[in-house]
Amino acid sequence: MLRIDMRHALKSNIMLKRGICLILCSWMVLLVYAGEHDRPNILLIYADDLGYADLGCYGREYGNTLIDTPYLDQFAKEGVKFTQAYASAPLCSPSRAALLTGKSPARLGFEFVTKYEKDSLKWEDEAWKNQFEDKALVSPPYTLNLPLEEVSLAEALKAEGYTTGMVGKWHVASHYQKYKGWNPTYGPENQGFDWAKETFGAHPYSRENTASAQDKFSIDQLMEEAIHFIQKDHQNPFFLFVSHYYVHTPLDSKNEWLIEKYRKKAGEGVSEERIRYAAFVETLDHYVGQLLKALDEEGLADNTLVMFTSDNGGHPEFAYNRPFRGSKWNLYEGGIRVPLIARWPGVIDKTSHCDYPLVQYDFLPTFLEIANPTAKLKKPIDGISFLPILRGNTNQAVEQDRALIWHFPYYHPEGSLFEEAEADIGTEDGYVSKTYPQSSIRRGRYKLIYFYEEDKHEMYDLIADPSEKSDLSKQRPWDAKALKECLFASLFDMHARFPRKTIK
Repeated sequence: MLRIDMRHALKSNIMLKRGICLILCSWMVLLVYAGEHDRPNILLIYADDLGYADLGCYGREYGNTLIDTPYLDQFAKEGVKFTQAYASAPLCSPSRAALLTGKSPARLGFEFVTKYEKDSLKWEDEAWKNQFEDKALVSPPYTLNLPLEEVSLAEALKAEGYTTGMVGKWHVASHYQKYKGWNPTYGPENQGFDWAKETFGAHPYSRENTASAQDKFSIDQLMEEAIHFIQKDHQNPFFLFVSHYYVHTPLDSKNEWLIEKYRKKAGEGVSEERIRYAAFVETLDHYVGQLLKALDEEGLADNTLVMFTSDNGGHPEFAYNRPFRGSKWNLYEGGIRVPLIARWPGVIDKTSHCDYPLVQYDFLPTFLEIANPTAKLKKPIDGISFLPILRGNTNQAVEQDRALIWHFPYYHPEGSLFEEAEADIGTEDGYVSKTYPQSSIRRGRYKLIYFYEEDKHEMYDLIADPSEKSDLSKQRPWDAKALKECLFASLFDMHARFPRKTIK
């Protein structure tokens, strides 16, 4: 008996030593990593409906000489500008849900914008089916809330010791009391954010009088709250998600002096909406400049990764989506290709650019690897880390031939407005067009869009034809077939929801 006890004690002692050794090794990895990079703060600035070429640093190349964005242009010179970055969806809610979880909207079953609780319907509900009486297909019912069991970006970083904050547009839960009001059950504080402030800021969604004096921008509470968070005495690195309502409609800017500036600059032939939109974009630029200035004043700029991007492509009637076809609401490049700029002093080379295709569900694994290179992701997840790209290690970069998937099984515009919309989708055509249920895949240089209603597809070479003018599906049927098979294999793996045939 004594021999057994001694053997057991010896075994326990060895296991204990091994466990201590593993813990020490993990700590050493983190200490070495912290010594090299000092675990940066992470600031994610998310614009709403910003077109690919709206910013000067993107748009000047394509002829947008109207809009001035001095702060973001300078920001781009201090970091890397991505030329093939994608939103996860062509509209707000699914893009935000994907960004927060690292999962595609197809896997989440969250493919359209959220609504009010009263809009919670099921496939079999007559009220749902009746909306599609004049359509060939019935779209999936709306998903209203991002499930609390999903591990969010904030929860993942919080588990690694980050303080997490969020201000502005949430929009992954049903509207509460007012349009886009935060839902108390499914709000940011229920998804891992230590600090969260609900405000529309100076955006026209706010009912407050935010009129400005001549040559003065309106005071923006959203930005002030974000700056107050930055100014806190942080004992740990922080993650701050600044989610703007700019440049989403309505274009009712209170900065009349700025609108007048663009009226004079635009001259004749530029619509009033595009003039007011230009003022909106420069207003967003000004607020981003305030935020970056706060980082400098607090001595945090050198140890903060700042990323700026948009949740989807721009509005078809006035945004600069050039040179891409389509806009918000559809899966042509104009609806999903977005600006993405990243600055991380000492890590990211200044004035660099990156042509690797990335998608926003890659953000969670990237930020998590920055926080802890040994952290394990809870699977299934669709994103992969692009940290090697941020470091400039192109030999370790994200493979360009990976499949990027988009899934939009809906008609748009909703209701009777669908029939009023134009049939064709062009490049900056200036009107809202009909969008039919569709899915898309990009792998390498080729992209395929599948349309459910007519069981047809189109294929484009995005390197030779970024404007998606020449459908190659008939010329290269073998490539189209392979892409279609990969698309549906991916969607089935994600348990995607598909539109159903209308029963007449």
